[in-house]
Amino acid sequence: MRTSLEENYFRQIWKGIWTTLVGMSVTIRHLFKGSVTLQYPHKRWTMPERARVRIHMEFSECTGCAACARACPVDAILIETLKAQADVDLGTTKDGTKKRLHVLKFDVDNAKCIFCGLCIPPCPTGAIYFVPDYEAQQLARANLIYHFSILTKDQVEAIRERDREAREKAAAAKAAASKADAKNPPKSESTDS
Repeated sequence: MRTSLEENYFRQIWKGIWTTLVGMSVTIRHLFKGSVTLQYPHKRWTMPERARVRIHMEFSECTGCAACARACPVDAILIETLKAQADVDLGTTKDGTKKRLHVLKFDVDNAKCIFCGLCIPPCPTGAIYFVPDYEAQQLARANLIYHFSILTKDQVEAIRERDREAREKAAAAKAAASKADAKNPPKSESTDS
């Protein structure tokens, strides 16, 4: 005659064998299915259309308004602009907006960026947007700063020099005009009654 202790012992052994068989059946079922692992360097996942992975900027569309930099909560976007002279034509964007500023520097620091997307809606020309490029890893933080300006250092210096000369010329003209006004005060018309 078996005792309850012996029955419990054999029941526990049977439960152990049964759970092992159930687990092995799952393993055997998946053994003959195709692999779900993606062999990364040779095959790549396609990212969803709205994936927020890396910021990109179309320099030809940027007007230099800095709306995106003001909207960025972590100051990840650095823009340096200089007002163009009246005789310089910088062209227009796709939507016909006339460019009035030289964009000397447009840098995005991906190490600071929190990928919130707050910089995209304020852009009036749609020049800044996310691209699904998830292979942007770098070994150094300095390499995570993306420079979107197409101007070379020589071009930037030439633009700054031209601007400085124009300011000096305008200041000299203003000083000459104020000197001329000081020498020749306006005559007041007096009426004798």
